[in-house]
Amino acid sequence: MRTLQRWTQTDVFKADARTTVTRPTPSNALSDVERQAIITLCNSPEYAHLPPSQIVPRLADQGCYLASEATFYRVLRAAGQQQRRGRSQRPRRYAAPTTHAAKAPNQVWSWDITYLPSPIRGKYYYLYLIEDIYSRKAVGWEVYEMESGEKAAALLQRSVIGEQCLHEPLVLHSDNGAPMKSVTLLSKMYELGITPSRGRPRVSNDNPYSESLFRTLKYCPQWPQDGFASLDAARLWVRDFMRWYNNDHRHSRIRFVTPTERHRGLDHQILARRHELYE
Repeated sequence: MRTLQRWTQTDVFKADARTTVTRPTPSNALSDVERQAIITLCNSPEYAHLPPSQIVPRLADQGCYLASEATFYRVLRAAGQQQRRGRSQRPRRYAAPTTHAAKAPNQVWSWDITYLPSPIRGKYYYLYLIEDIYSRKAVGWEVYEMESGEKAAALLQRSVIGEQCLHEPLVLHSDNGAPMKSVTLLSKMYELGITPSRGRPRVSNDNPYSESLFRTLKYCPQWPQDGFASLDAARLWVRDFMRWYNNDHRHSRIRFVTPTERHRGLDHQILARRHELYE
């Protein structure tokens, strides 16, 4: 009763602040038809394997805007479709242990080697991968049957020539694995004018950029569960993956543009178009 008296004692009635009150629907709220359109789109064959953080930028690049990323997540959650999918575990954030910063392509590269399984237990192929940490583009890769400083040196030279950055200021970051510290590779880096950089001492896997790309590779839906039948099969599969990763994958760390777009400097124009569409 006293609440009602205090509410009516003023000359101007205030809005009902009770949390249980029925309020009118906001004018900008989505209709049932619009909500269903979002659900239908997210379940379509083209987008069913993508999260809203990937769907919204792709639609924006096509000049289409249905709702914000947060609204997509909210509609899917209300429909019971916001569950974690795939084999990967929930991501954990780690600070990158490096003192080098890249403000443009071909300033800082990261490289590492990872195992690719074969059908034979204990036999592996080895993926050598060089990544530009500014654009997240895979600038060089190859699959071999062994770990070798000589093969790493040859791949590094091909990558530098391919990116046309010979004798330009370039830092190559890696962990403390044996091929990374080989005399052959260090000599090649000196010859090419590249500055070496490594992770923390006595930590063999301290290379977050390469490890993140390896995780994307090994947890993609097309990853062969039974291993690679041969070296050629591994090389063909990695080739197709790298084409997709560089040219089609919208990377969350570079504002959902592709690594190639970022590497070529096309991201500013793309992001400006998205901003104009969102506004």
